Amino acid sequence: MSLHIAGKVVVITGASSGLGEATARHLAALGASVVLGARRMDLLTTIAEEITAAGGQAAIAQTDVTVPADVKNLIDTALAVFGKVDVLINNAGLMAIAPMSALQVDEWNNMIDINIKGVLNGIAAVLPHFQAQNSGHFINISSVAGQKVFSPGGTVYSGTKFAVSAISEGLRHELAASGGTIRTTTILPGAVDTPLSEGSSHAESAKAVKEFYEIAIPADAVARAIAYAIEQPDDVSINEIVLRPTAQAF
Repeated sequence: MSLHIAGKVVVITGASSGLGEATARHLAALGASVVLGARRMDLLTTIAEEITAAGGQAAIAQTDVTVPADVKNLIDTALAVFGKVDVLINNAGLMAIAPMSALQVDEWNNMIDINIKGVLNGIAAVLPHFQAQNSGHFINISSVAGQKVFSPGGTVYSGTKFAVSAISEGLRHELAASGGTIRTTTILPGAVDTPLSEGSSHAESAKAVKEFYEIAIPADAVARAIAYAIEQPDDVSINEIVLRPTAQAF
């Protein structure tokens, strides 16, 4: 248990696998009540049942982050079940790597909708509640590709993650200027062993990503970084955490 995490209500998007699942399990073990959103209800149900069986508390709601009403319903579920929201982790993401010349326009649009609009939908759904209770914590998952363009192949993905980083920093600045009671953290991981690395339909790029991800660190490494940000006292805001495999140069 963690004194600064126990009792907090944490909403997580993209919680059916990867970073979202690992973070849900880790935070629940530290005493948080977790509210899990994703499209795959079968996986969410299993994760929530396992968390509950281990003594934790979990609720679920089917959530497509590209649909504002779904994200609002996820927040409403947290409020209905647990009475509050303390942390929102905007985790849902898509990494479809391919050179620009492949013209994967549908995948470009999907990344924009999930990686950028999904984060904005999360902010819109919970910000009024954070402001009303005069507290809260946004945790937005960017990437090291949101610091340095991952090219060739990851140009559009990097564009979406640069956007997440920019949105997070602008949100942090606005909230600090308006009273400084709501925290904002951007997590920028390198190669992590999750299904995110399987998002490329472009065969040559998918092969390159698979080879690159041989150095990947486990998802619970990111979960521990997220817990570190949450467990700080309310007057301490960890604004950015960058973590990579030790062997990752990019």
